[in-house]
Amino acid sequence: MLSGRCHCGAITYAMSEEVMHCALCHCSDCRRHAGAPMVGWAMVRAEQVTIEGEPTVYHSSEHGRRHFCGRCGTGLFYVNEQTLPGLIDVQTGTLDTPEALPAQVHIQVAERIAWMEDAHQLPAFARYPAG
Repeated sequence: MLSGRCHCGAITYAMSEEVMHCALCHCSDCRRHAGAPMVGWAMVRAEQVTIEGEPTVYHSSEHGRRHFCGRCGTGLFYVNEQTLPGLIDVQTGTLDTPEALPAQVHIQVAERIAWMEDAHQLPAFARYPAG
């Protein structure tokens, strides 16, 4: 089992390591909700996730439901019973060991921010750069 939590720790979860897929989503809904250029997701059956605490649910579309911590704002889960019945997407950045579930695919790249295609070529610093 893998474990994760929101930033403040009010919501914790455990989930199976056996996921259907791990994806980096570039859709505008994920970007706006997370305030990030893309969001990592791991999809599992809903019964494979145990949640402690009570996430706030935002109806982000007609059937889409985004679950987040109402205290610190951390995005945690996505559910769409119409399109993905019985499944839950977990934001992999909230895992205690996010490296345990490496991304396998980029999705929704039709909506990707253009500069993200070459982002891997940007200079990299181990910590915040001086100066």
